[in-house]
Amino acid sequence: MGLPPLEQLRESMRVVSVPLRVRFRGITTREVALLEGPAGWGEWGPFLEYDPAESSRWLASAIESSYATWPATCRTTVPVNATVPAVPAAEVAGVLARFDGCTTAKVKVAERGQSLRDDVGRVAEVRRLMGPGARLRVDANGAWSVDEAADAVRALAAYDLEYAEQPCATVDELRRLRIRLARNGVDVLVAADESVRKADDPVRVAREEAADIVVVKVAPLGGVTRALDVVAACGLPAVVSSALDTSVGMAAGVALAAALPSLPYACGLGTVALLAEDVRVPPLLPDRGVLRPGRVIPDPARLAALAAPPERAAWWRERLAAAYEVLRGGL
Repeated sequence: MGLPPLEQLRESMRVVSVPLRVRFRGITTREVALLEGPAGWGEWGPFLEYDPAESSRWLASAIESSYATWPATCRTTVPVNATVPAVPAAEVAGVLARFDGCTTAKVKVAERGQSLRDDVGRVAEVRRLMGPGARLRVDANGAWSVDEAADAVRALAAYDLEYAEQPCATVDELRRLRIRLARNGVDVLVAADESVRKADDPVRVAREEAADIVVVKVAPLGGVTRALDVVAACGLPAVVSSALDTSVGMAAGVALAAALPSLPYACGLGTVALLAEDVRVPPLLPDRGVLRPGRVIPDPARLAALAAPPERAAWWRERLAAAYEVLRGGL
């Protein structure tokens, strides 16, 4: 697929500023751009600190969504996990209440300024509320050293973890941690997220046996088709996750999960529940623990109500030009 003209993208782009229910990833407002093309709508939402090179992969994904056809689906429903931010244990019940029918939860841990005691308290509360039959996983976003991760995973393993997502930052650290956990008899799988979506070589984590599971996100990998190729090349079980998307971006994640030949784990595609508002009414939220694949069309009234200030829209137009140049240079 060739690149559409830059001016065409600029003309269709709508920038929205969406408030969050709770602080997540250090932010309380999610700012994204939406693009409309002949195939529908795509979401371009690289986080504000990302440079043009990293942002260009997200742009490729948005262009695929709005100008191309997604791959054929292998299933009609996608199981979804609840996502629990690094909130105090007392707030866990309120978070879980927003994830209808989900029997798996991903719990954020290793938040800056918090301790392992905070993490244990949060995970213990999730387990208490969801019961022994629920599946629990934790996500450290690469914040621990190997020593810290070994201690933390050992402590959290008491709550029957499905896996630990990106406990350490580098591929080498993940590999060393897997070896240490095995030697210590700690039966917790290691999943790689940032080591896949932020890597120049996303298959390295599988080649070096540094993970048991890969977590893939559509936008950072450049689109649904590209993400499918990465999963196939890794040859590991995959979990599809979101990047704090609106319903438009979430639809692309659901399309990827629905197209995977095998999907043994619930996917992190319920985070629209963390948004206080959305670009669609009703928002794309789990129904009895699942989502169904399909295109999402934003509501014009919601686009108007959530429109970012003119100076922010201008900033995104400049950002679009910079990311577009990176994409054009790579063709």
